[in-house]
Amino acid sequence: MTDTVQPQALTSCSSCFLAPDASPGGATVWLIRQGTDLATVDGLSPAHRGWLSSQNFTGQAKRYVLLPGPNGEPAGAVLGLGDGNAGEPCGPSELLAGLLPGLLPAGTWTLAAGSANPELAAVAWGLGAYKFRRYKSANGATATPVLRLSPGLDIDRVTSIVDGIWQARDMINTPANDMGPVELEAATRAVAAAHGVAATSIIGDALLENGCRLIHAVGRASPREPRLIDFSWGREGAPKITLVGKGICFDTGGLDIKPSSGMLIMKKDMGGAASVLATAHMIMSAKLDVRLRVLIAAAENSIAGNAFRPGDVIKSRSGQTVEIGNTDAEGRLVLADALSIADEDAPDMLLTFATLTGAARVALGADLPPLFCDDDVFARQIEAAGLAVGDPLWRMPFWPGYERHLDSEVADMNNVSDGGFAGAITAALFLRRFVSKAKRYAHIDMYGWRQSPRPLGPKGAEAHAARAVFEALRRQTSS
Repeated sequence: MTDTVQPQALTSCSSCFLAPDASPGGATVWLIRQGTDLATVDGLSPAHRGWLSSQNFTGQAKRYVLLPGPNGEPAGAVLGLGDGNAGEPCGPSELLAGLLPGLLPAGTWTLAAGSANPELAAVAWGLGAYKFRRYKSANGATATPVLRLSPGLDIDRVTSIVDGIWQARDMINTPANDMGPVELEAATRAVAAAHGVAATSIIGDALLENGCRLIHAVGRASPREPRLIDFSWGREGAPKITLVGKGICFDTGGLDIKPSSGMLIMKKDMGGAASVLATAHMIMSAKLDVRLRVLIAAAENSIAGNAFRPGDVIKSRSGQTVEIGNTDAEGRLVLADALSIADEDAPDMLLTFATLTGAARVALGADLPPLFCDDDVFARQIEAAGLAVGDPLWRMPFWPGYERHLDSEVADMNNVSDGGFAGAITAALFLRRFVSKAKRYAHIDMYGWRQSPRPLGPKGAEAHAARAVFEALRRQTSS
């Protein structure tokens, strides 16, 4: 079924960057490592070296000093990078350039030559410049610093990465009254349309006709119909990469209702879908030689008289039956049907992005999503790529000994563990039961949220793992 939902405009980072050939002028900012002899830094005047010495600037991580001009205007600035490994949440210290949009005065700025990784610094600038202002008065907007990109950068790659993350953050930050399944579909169509392809969708009761009973069950209590959104891009015959995203636009927990404190940021429960779209945008913008498929399972887990219940047994698209042990474990249910459809195509690589378990946060915290992968080589590639670009993941096991925790006395499986331990692992094992034909499978249990301002963005939404997966695929396809 093709719906009539129209695509919307994509978010753009154009407000924080200028092209290299833009009008001249502006000031320079230097990124300086700990212990660097200031006399060796090209472009710093003797007066500015003296000023920095008087400020005891030695390149300490996050130390920022504004350089005065002859009439008191800012003539430049420096930012300390520490020992080269002080980026946050991890990675090269060029990531600290994300602090600059919040530190520098408004105007045009250029990164001085000599940085070890100017492209990463430019991406960090863009990520740090993000603000979510959809619901703020226009009168509250203020002028911000703008970075003139250096001629030697891959400018298209920088802007597509930043655009992808901004788009995902906007989606996650948008409250559920304005980001339901229909709006999520519109955002998906926008990404597809921007790259010359069209998305299709299976909506409402049509899900039952297509065997997607789990998606339907999770979303049927909401007046906003659940749906499965699908598009493909790229050369036929190229390696098949399929990305599946959890798009729960709000999660009450269903009849196993969450406490009010547990619902406060449940608008982020579609963060997996947003991260998939960010990753897809980067892949298509870079024109990687892959056959990309995107599947978004979108629903709102609400409460009404027709809500699915604990103890219900539902037949999945794969034919396996699932006993509902807890209606608040709904993300794995919608992903199961989407995974079955994805797996039928036997992709070379199948990845799921999902804000799936609180257990993952207990294990690894908010900044470090667990990566579950059944291919050692690809797992190492994703981990290395994540560390290189400051988008880290940590591998955890598909531990077969815990399969027993999903046993059910009345169905093929339960959707939750029979105990309180290893929740992230048992959720990953549940998903893997719906993958049999894909050559490689990876699952990312992301948080989708930043609890406080950091160099790579403000408090709020984050598209965890999108940059890591893109970088891993970029390296793989260019090798």
